[in-house]
Amino acid sequence: MTGALTSDMGTTTIDDGVVAKIAGLAAREVSGVFDMGGGAARAMGTVRGFVGADKSVAQGVSVEVGERQAAVDLDLVVEYGSAIPDLASAVRKNVISAIERMCGLEVTEVNIKVDDVHLPGQKSEDAPKKEPRVQ
Repeated sequence: MTGALTSDMGTTTIDDGVVAKIAGLAAREVSGVFDMGGGAARAMGTVRGFVGADKSVAQGVSVEVGERQAAVDLDLVVEYGSAIPDLASAVRKNVISAIERMCGLEVTEVNIKVDDVHLPGQKSEDAPKKEPRVQ
């Protein structure tokens, strides 16, 4: 599915992946967002990192893009101590602003699911794992 912007001079098509990347980057810009994606998605991101691939900026983002509108679903991991309602509001505002400014699409909704809370001192899933002590 792609978004299309039409004028007298031609048509501009915006792929879902482009909108997803913009939404992912905009969400990560908000203080209090530790990571994105559910447990399985974050685990796959860690595996990708181990094999030398970059972590996807669209991890934890699902979009539906029409000709003039877009809808976004985000899975977030928040920092402990963050006020989740305030964080969700700030993420929505930043994502809507970025997509509307960069793509010219009207954002109809931004749904946010908080999958986890990152605790202070908790190791990141991106950190190398210790070798097992037993085989």
